[in-house]
Order: sequence, then structure tokens, then C-alpha cells
Amino acid sequence: MKQSIQAPLIKEEIQNLHAGDSVLITGTIYTARDAAHKRMQEALKNGEQLPLAMEGNVIYYMGPSPAREGRPIGSAGPTTASRMDKYAPELLDLGLKGMIGKGKRSKEVIDAIVRNGAVYFAAVGGAGALLSKSILSSEVIAYDDLGTEAIRKLEVKDFPAIVVIDKDGNNLYETAVKEYNTLS
Repeated sequence: MKQSIQAPLIKEEIQNLHAGDSVLITGTIYTARDAAHKRMQEALKNGEQLPLAMEGNVIYYMGPSPAREGRPIGSAGPTTASRMDKYAPELLDLGLKGMIGKGKRSKEVIDAIVRNGAVYFAAVGGAGALLSKSILSSEVIAYDDLGTEAIRKLEVKDFPAIVVIDKDGNNLYETAVKEYNTLS
């Protein structure tokens, strides 16, 4: 069963999400990849304000391809989340409540997810064209010089994702393997 959730995320909504749940996300999410995360970390180190408030927000690890005529964005598939692992704990501690990517996360990120009552979602890799159909608008809000790695504000409707790591640290990548091994 798919749950519809609203972004930015609120605590009550996160409480109802469990590893393995399919969700449809509607609302505002932001994109940021490696270069944008590095710049945000540098800004924090220098005592500067971040280009977006973290509280309750969701960051999608994605850099889109150019938009085709009549579309707000091009292909919009997830990138490997582990590349952001060195930056994610600090952003989670600042109030980030959700991340969307693909692949495993480090113990430090999982600990920060649990500590902050957050969630990690996976989007299907290789399905960027399909995922882009859930994106209603895209606007660069920071670091325009980074091109596809600029921070974008996206308005999404029924963006499909799967809860991989929930607020309690339950990890679908681990539980699915265990479950599969019991079938053999």
C-alpha cells in the first residue's frame, strides 16, 4: 500500500513511516548533490547562512538533464547517496528530515537519522524520465554556477519513493537481505 505524504515533513508524518513503505511525496523538496553539499558545509564553517532552511525539508540527491520543451525539468533520477554521507549528519542535526537517493548510507548517517527522527527514501535508479513526470516546477535557488549541481526548489506531486531507513534506524537494505536468506 502506498502512503501519500506532504513535504516539508512533519514529525507526526515521519512517525508513521516504516522501512519498506512505498510513499508518494507531494509538496516542496530541494535538490543538492556533492558540490552543493560541499558549499553548504563551507558556508556553515564560515558562519554563513545556508541558502535554504533545513527544518523539515527533504533533499533529493539529483542533478537533472536539460528540460525538453514544455517540461519544467529533464530526466531526474537519483544519484548515489553515500557521496553525501560526510555532509548529511550535520544537515540532519540542523533539522533536515528527509533525503532521497539510491544506495546504502554510512553508520554515521543512520545514527543521525535516528537522533533526529528523520527518514531516508530511495527513488528508482534508471527511471529518471519517469520520475521527472512527478515534478511540476523547478527553480534554481542557489549556486547557479554549478549547473546541474545547483540547488533547486522542486514542486512535486505523487513523487514515488520507498522508505529505506526509518526514524528508528530500521534499514530495508538489511531486513530484505535477511528475509531473502530465510527463503533459501
